Amino acid sequence: MASTTSLFQDVITCDLCDNPTQKFCNDCQENLCLDCVSKHVEKYSSLTHNIVSYKNKEIQMVFPECEVHPNQRCEAYCQSCEVPVCIKCFFSNHKGHDAVELSNVVANKKKIIKKETKELETVIIPKFQESEVNIRSKASKCSAKFDEIERETTKQRQFWHNEVDDFFDKLDPLIKSKKVENMTILETHQGELTSLIPKKKKAVEENKQILKTNRVSEVTDYKSKTEYLNICTDCPVDIRIPFLKTNTVMGKELSVELGEYRATLTQVLHSGLTDEVYFSLRELLDKPRVITTTYTGIKPLWRVVCVGADEVWISGEDPNIRRVDIHGSIKDSIETTCTAFPDDMVVTRQGYLMYGDATNRSLIIVRDGKAEVMATISKDWTPRGLCRTRSGGILINLHNGKQNKIVHLTENRVKEEIFKDNSKKDIFKNGDDMLLLSENNNGDICVSDLYANTVIVLDNTRRIRFQYDGTPAKKKKPFVPTKIVTDSMSHIIIADYNNNCLHILDEDGQFLKCVDSCGLDKPCGLSLDSKDRLWVGMAYSGEVKVIQYME
Repeated sequence: MASTTSLFQDVITCDLCDNPTQKFCNDCQENLCLDCVSKHVEKYSSLTHNIVSYKNKEIQMVFPECEVHPNQRCEAYCQSCEVPVCIKCFFSNHKGHDAVELSNVVANKKKIIKKETKELETVIIPKFQESEVNIRSKASKCSAKFDEIERETTKQRQFWHNEVDDFFDKLDPLIKSKKVENMTILETHQGELTSLIPKKKKAVEENKQILKTNRVSEVTDYKSKTEYLNICTDCPVDIRIPFLKTNTVMGKELSVELGEYRATLTQVLHSGLTDEVYFSLRELLDKPRVITTTYTGIKPLWRVVCVGADEVWISGEDPNIRRVDIHGSIKDSIETTCTAFPDDMVVTRQGYLMYGDATNRSLIIVRDGKAEVMATISKDWTPRGLCRTRSGGILINLHNGKQNKIVHLTENRVKEEIFKDNSKKDIFKNGDDMLLLSENNNGDICVSDLYANTVIVLDNTRRIRFQYDGTPAKKKKPFVPTKIVTDSMSHIIIADYNNNCLHILDEDGQFLKCVDSCGLDKPCGLSLDSKDRLWVGMAYSGEVKVIQYME
């Protein structure tokens, strides 16, 4: 029984009742009062009981009673059967078995328990507590993010309603003014015609009188009135009634057009090889770590493009493109149509490899090992940088030896060309180098301009949102951007060839950190796998490093 506490001292009670303890059973390690001694002995009559005064008690191990032999306690442990045994067991059912003292087994077990307890207290529980704090923090951020999205959608709902109302508020008076304008013209002309009809009728009567007369002079003196009276027969103004065009494709587009006035509401669904991630609660690691380093044997190594989680397409300065796994084993090899080597390559949403052939001015897609011409580029332009859009299209950098432009190709049709800003000035610096591209989750196009040594980010209206020249990273050497990618958190990640590092920006161009402690050497190839790990290709060593940079 539990001990009760008085105001002055602790009273140790009997284990069988609430009376004060006076006796102690050394064999069973139980507290007993005088009345309960006999009860205790009777309850465990098959065992020996060393009953002593409480002050003479001896703390010792309580060995279990043997289930086979009465009046025997198990003080040994059969290693063959892994059960406690008594002395008689060795001459019966456990005869010839290996055994050890049960106290040694208990001592060893207690060491294990002590070790596990320490690990639980010092390692496992703190780790779980830390994880619980992180999850609580992420839950808070998640809730706050969705609250923010709900507020923003409510705001946008009202904004869109206002925009629609504003358009139709302008459309209604426009229709009325057009109606008044045209009706005024028609009614004015109608009035003129109405006033001329009596004159024409009078002329008819006069002509009829002349036809009846016998006087020659009246007939010979007649002057034709047809030319005069025929004036204004036709409407002098071309009446144009604007045609109202509407297009309603549920879930895709709503549009209304009246003359030169047009309003369109379009829904675009983004998709990729995996489920689209709209926002993430993952955070950047303080110290990114290299998962593995793979030697490819390709020197120089210019491009890397991930396939899933553990494989990557690689290319250098020969016509071949190879697919290798994370251990460096070659899984596939494709001989391209290029005379020299492909400037860039990309994996489509369906998982097919696509590359640009500058010599033949064509875009090539490889399906089931067979190369097909997907598009032929117009004369004087060659395909250079490539990237896949989240809607399934392809962004292509075209270069004519001096000027760069970006073409958005979707379903083998040119959707848009990007090379001028709103002031009709060139967005990209004229020169003999290419553009490397990536589309962010918000629809921004992120451009690494190799000739200008600048990163340019265009919003979805193709206006310049911001530019980045590497200054915030405070590196010693000039910023030389090469490949550029964007991740599930909308980070913009740029390989800096000159400073042997990676620059990480947020989607608004704010510098976050540099990855400069992973032994990078002339990073040129850069890609993200399906686990959001960076695969970085080193130009002249032929190595590919897989880097974990987020939680």
